[in-house]
Amino acid sequence: MIQLNKWLSYLAIGVLPTLGLAQDKNDTPPENWYNLDPQTDGVMGISTEKAYGLLEGRKSTPVIVAVLDGGVDVSHEDLEDVLWTNPKEIPGNGIDDDGNGYIDDVYGWNFIGNANGENVDEDNLEVTRLIRIYEPKYVSVLPSTPLSERERREFVAYQKMITDYTSKMDEASFGKLNYGRLKEELDSIVKTIGKAPKDITKEDLDRFDPESDRQKMAVRIARKESADNSFEKFLGDIGDAADYFSDQVDFHLNKDFDPRHIVGDDYEDSSERHYGNNDVKGPDADHGTHVAGIIAAKRNNDKGINGVADQVKIMSVRLVPNGDERDKDVANGIRYAVDNGAKIINMSFGKGYVYDKEAVDEAVKYAESKDVLLVHAAGNDASDNDVVENYPTKYFTDSLDAVISEASNWITVGATSWQENSDLLASFSNYGYRSVDVFAPGVKINSTMPDSQYKEQQGTSMAAPVVSGLAALLRAYYPELTAPEVKDIIIKSVTKVDQKVKIKKDGATKRVYLDEISVGGGIVNAYKAVVEANNVVSN
Repeated sequence: MIQLNKWLSYLAIGVLPTLGLAQDKNDTPPENWYNLDPQTDGVMGISTEKAYGLLEGRKSTPVIVAVLDGGVDVSHEDLEDVLWTNPKEIPGNGIDDDGNGYIDDVYGWNFIGNANGENVDEDNLEVTRLIRIYEPKYVSVLPSTPLSERERREFVAYQKMITDYTSKMDEASFGKLNYGRLKEELDSIVKTIGKAPKDITKEDLDRFDPESDRQKMAVRIARKESADNSFEKFLGDIGDAADYFSDQVDFHLNKDFDPRHIVGDDYEDSSERHYGNNDVKGPDADHGTHVAGIIAAKRNNDKGINGVADQVKIMSVRLVPNGDERDKDVANGIRYAVDNGAKIINMSFGKGYVYDKEAVDEAVKYAESKDVLLVHAAGNDASDNDVVENYPTKYFTDSLDAVISEASNWITVGATSWQENSDLLASFSNYGYRSVDVFAPGVKINSTMPDSQYKEQQGTSMAAPVVSGLAALLRAYYPELTAPEVKDIIIKSVTKVDQKVKIKKDGATKRVYLDEISVGGGIVNAYKAVVEANNVVSN
């Protein structure tokens, strides 16, 4: 779930497409804001620090939290003390010491690699993979072509996929061209100015003499952005945008690209469990490392940041490529985490289409039977999850996709910002009166990055680990609580806000209360959750 800054600026050939719907205000939240208290600190954090005051003197037991993501840098200075390690596995001996089917799974497992150490980096979107399956069968079908009931459903779904795919490809192609050209012009400007990007000021840009209309436009955009942030940040964001759209065209939407052969599994066999390798970092661990830090970065160690939970062990399960995750891997990732002792599973990923929902549903039921809580990001499309599909989901369905039941161990999380005003709901966040349970901080969240670095990121991907951290806190200090009880406590103890927020609905901006767009109707609060937990265990 990638979040990139938004520009609506003109280049020589037209308007730049928007990227995400990220809030990019000039004001900056206080450090560690998501752990702060609304009343004491004036920001819409979750009162983590206040909660620990209430827990002082209470015994706790470390809780294992599995991060199902794109990889975690286990050598990070702020994470190395909070990692789960497999006590039955001897590192590096090439033997499956504990007999669980995974060789040298010391820190977790990687389901998108192979035994030779090769890893999948880029992959398709699920819509691309599905079109590749259905296109040979339905590309020549007419409305008058005789079809069975099942085929008719597939054909209708295929038509919807084609419409969605075409729209995505048009935007991606346009974005690749425009952001690529803008990046080229900015690189040329940097070279001419003769300074490192971090040293380039607005005055340097004011003095710059453009050589073409396109360069003039690039300078104008850079000057405006540098007034709000640094030129270096702007240049980095443009580079991210160019890479994002290039990846979309070259990999995510490329029907001729299919990297699954790297893994070497029987992809159609959803019951296959043992494939992959023990490289839990992989080629790109930015997202997963950031998520892990929000949950568990070592608290009060005079380094970096404070995670939400102080008694936690992070298990890394790599299954999200640069592209859409595959259902088989999600199902196996859940099962691996459950079988190796995780009590909470964070899933900061999602997609609009599903290939093997049954495999995922069975894994969710397995986690439910083992009392494991699943925390899922709501998505970053500013859409209503009650209406628009977002997988995986807490709903179990039949062969006709009708909802038949709901997982009791599942909590879906939308994202909020730090100020109590109409922009409180993150502009990118999905919502849903029935399908999104709670909201949590997800804007400008500073957390861990590979190589012991730190960076702000935003998205519901950041909000979900805030809730996973809170769940870990509760399960560490109140081990008698079940997964459904923890979920219920988190939902019941939210901070209610008497403030309408902006959402996008049916092409227009509307103002609603949080209890109109979520089950809990508020933002999670650790202090209130601890109070509620005390009430539950004492009764």
